[in-house]
Amino acid sequence: MTILLSLMQSEKQVRLERFSRVFPCLITASCRRRKLQRFLDLPNLTIELIWFPLITYWLTIYCRVGTRLSIAIERSQWGCINLFMVSLIWERRAIPLYWSLLPKLGSSNFESQTRNLQQVLPLFSEYKVIVLGDRKFCSSDRGNWLKQKGVSFCLRLKKNHCIETEHLVWQQLDELGIVPRTSLYFQGKRVRKTQPATGFDVACKWKRNSGAWKLDEVWFILTDLGSLQAAIDAYKQRMGVEEMFRDCKTGGYELEGTSLKGNRLINIILLMTLAYSLAIFEGTELRNKQVGKYVCRRQ
Repeated sequence: MTILLSLMQSEKQVRLERFSRVFPCLITASCRRRKLQRFLDLPNLTIELIWFPLITYWLTIYCRVGTRLSIAIERSQWGCINLFMVSLIWERRAIPLYWSLLPKLGSSNFESQTRNLQQVLPLFSEYKVIVLGDRKFCSSDRGNWLKQKGVSFCLRLKKNHCIETEHLVWQQLDELGIVPRTSLYFQGKRVRKTQPATGFDVACKWKRNSGAWKLDEVWFILTDLGSLQAAIDAYKQRMGVEEMFRDCKTGGYELEGTSLKGNRLINIILLMTLAYSLAIFEGTELRNKQVGKYVCRRQ
């Protein structure tokens, strides 16, 4: 584990072919490759056993109880790989918390999204959590589910959703007349795309352009934070933040170039997450050794 973490940080990629050539072991490259493959198949090399305890440990060090933390949900697809990821936004970086391979290409459904979130939310039982999602993840069903879990949310709505502005008066979001530098906030309204859902706030904001950043769309955000400014400030944390392997792609680990699939792909992402996070949380050789010893104890 320690050797692989060091190699990932030095080589900046996760191809087994490369690791098998540079791995410091006096056997042939093909044997090193098979040993690495068997290592990735270890039953104890799991997110729950390795990564969750480290996340809990880091939270106790860096976050006081009751701190408000933002969690982003995202889906990425390349080739035949479709990956769903839940990440913690930390100083404009997305630290992966949990990830899974979706069984089909295209968007994830409500069941897969809630199943992945259920894996993560118990880690933050002592903190205030805000779930952030773009238009692929917004629906009243998800909002109701998060309400039941006691979790705040900012989910961006598509402009074809409708809101009940007055009693029995429904209006499509893109017909509200939002122009640049204007905003609206609706509180405790019914929202629908097909079936109406009651008790949601909707923040509407068209931010002004800033330098080279041209904003040609309105933000319609389904939320329960209670004010326009709180909703906008929370959702802005998601902008410019990508999941780990895209965030460091230019300097990065070239995950999309790996030929791994299934459980081996999940585990190589686990190792890459450890290496990436060490670079953020005091990524020194000493920390590498500490994580290696910690993993050995867990196994």
